[in-house]
Amino acid sequence: VQLQASGGGLVMTGGSLRLSCTASGRTDSNYGMGWFRQAPGKEREFVSSINRSGVTHYADSVKGRFTISRVNAKKMVYLQMNSLKPDDTAIYYCAITFQYGLVWKTDEYPYWGQGTLVTVSS
Repeated sequence: VQLQASGGGLVMTGGSLRLSCTASGRTDSNYGMGWFRQAPGKEREFVSSINRSGVTHYADSVKGRFTISRVNAKKMVYLQMNSLKPDDTAIYYCAITFQYGLVWKTDEYPYWGQGTLVTVSS
């Protein structure tokens, strides 16, 4: 499975961005997808996930501001990010998991994209 993330960029505080992630190498959509982020000097952290049935989960830090969605026919997952803050500055990664339920640990995601940089200026 290969993942390609895109959509990052530079935005001012309060602005919006939409990240996209395309999955290839599988003919089905029988997997969960997640977004993680890693800021300079910090560990990679869970941002959001969406499972096979479309059930979503969010980190408390982004709840109410970010929305994850997926289009199985296109093998794509999106992360709409609104009301961005400087603390959201990080490299954002999409990933695939074959686990069920709420999956938020990085080691439960065996496949990762290359990351896309989001910079929020104050």
